[in-house]
Amino acid sequence: MIHPQAIVDPSARIGTNVTIGAFSVIGPDVEVEEGTWIGPHVVINGPTRIGRNNRIYQFSSLGDAPQHLGYKGEPTRLEIGDRNIIREYCTFNRGTVAGGGVTRLGNDNFIMAYCHLAHDCHVGNNTVFANCASLAGHVTVGDYAVLGGFTVAHQFCRIGAYCMTALGAITFMDIPPYVMASGNPAEPHGLNLRGLKRRGFSNDAIEAIRKAYKTLYKSKLKLSEATERLEKAGKRHPEVHHFVEFIKASERGIIR
Repeated sequence: MIHPQAIVDPSARIGTNVTIGAFSVIGPDVEVEEGTWIGPHVVINGPTRIGRNNRIYQFSSLGDAPQHLGYKGEPTRLEIGDRNIIREYCTFNRGTVAGGGVTRLGNDNFIMAYCHLAHDCHVGNNTVFANCASLAGHVTVGDYAVLGGFTVAHQFCRIGAYCMTALGAITFMDIPPYVMASGNPAEPHGLNLRGLKRRGFSNDAIEAIRKAYKTLYKSKLKLSEATERLEKAGKRHPEVHHFVEFIKASERGIIR
C-alpha cells in the first residue's frame, strides 16, 4: 500500500491498510493508524500522530514547525483524530511550548482545500472548513462549527460550537455558540437555526437559545446585565448554560 516512489522514514509507525501515494514524504516521529489514505505529494513531519481512516489529499503539509519566532526546535506535536477529510494544500503546524505544545484536530472533520491551522489550535469534532479558512495561533473551534470560505480568525479567538461564519468573515473576537457571523470585522447575524435542527435540537431548546440571543443582542442591555439574566435561564436549559459559560470565559470579548 506504500508507493515505491514514496519516502517513509524507518522510524515512522505505519498501521495496517494505510495507503501512501507517490512522492509523499513521511518523516521521523510520525504515527499513522490503520485505514488512513495519504495521496501523492503529501509531506508529514513529526512528532505527529494521525488516527484511523483519514483521507489526506495531495500537496498538504502536516506537522511541520510552527510559524513562530519564539520556536527553538522543541519537540512539540500535531495530533489528528479519526475519519477526517483533509483536502489539497492544507497546512497544519505543530504547537509551541508556550501554547501547550500541541495542535489538535478532532474526529470527523471536513477540511477543504488551502486551509491553515496554526500552532496550538484546537479544533473539535464534525466541523466544516470551506476553502481557504485560516486560523491564527491558539484559536479554538467548537464541535459542528461551519467556517465559510476565506474565514480568518485572529490569535487566541474562540469560535463556538454549532456556529457558522459567512464567506470572508474575519473575527478579532470570540464568536459565541449557535451564532451566524459575517463581515470584517465579523458581526452577529442571527442564529444557525438550520444547523441546530439538523443536529437534533428540540423545539424547546431552540426557543430557549433564540430568547438568549435576543437578550444578548437585541435588548440593549450591557453585557454584564445580559449575562446575569441569561444565567437564570441557563439553570433551566443546558444549551443556554453552555452559551453563558462561553461568554463568561471570554478573554478577548465576544462579537456584538
